[in-house]
Amino acid sequence: MEQLKIEYVDKSELKQYANNAKIHTAEQIEQIKRSIEEFGFNDPVAVWHDNEIIEGHGRLLAVMQMDEIQEVPIIRLDDLTDEERRAYMLTHNQLTMNTGFDFALLEEELENLDIDMSEFGFEEYEHTDIDGLFADAPEKETEEKQIQCPHCGEWFTP
Repeated sequence: MEQLKIEYVDKSELKQYANNAKIHTAEQIEQIKRSIEEFGFNDPVAVWHDNEIIEGHGRLLAVMQMDEIQEVPIIRLDDLTDEERRAYMLTHNQLTMNTGFDFALLEEELENLDIDMSEFGFEEYEHTDIDGLFADAPEKETEEKQIQCPHCGEWFTP
């Protein structure tokens, strides 16, 4: 596998993939801008032939609104086939959504930060009552589970 090399290109040279299925709301773009302002542009945009974006569309949309940033860090993934490029794009976006947070650890981390994390969408997690999140959820009707003893054949409820 080839080592990744970070390059810098003018943001105007990057091209969005026309069939990018990931949704980027105005609120999310503002959060990305704020993140870049607070922490820097620390996540290169992945591009393919002719600077077409594989992943990083949201970051590009954010910096297009930021006059102070002209050059964007990129990595080239030109060794991917067209099918691999499209599959990786979908995989990259899906994998970030496949899990949530350990709320106890998240709350501990948030309590120990002086940075206002509400600007990044974390206000809803602070001091979250986990049981309260599910208070209005409908009762799930479950069938009583029965287990058969492999030795005597008798059925019982655990």
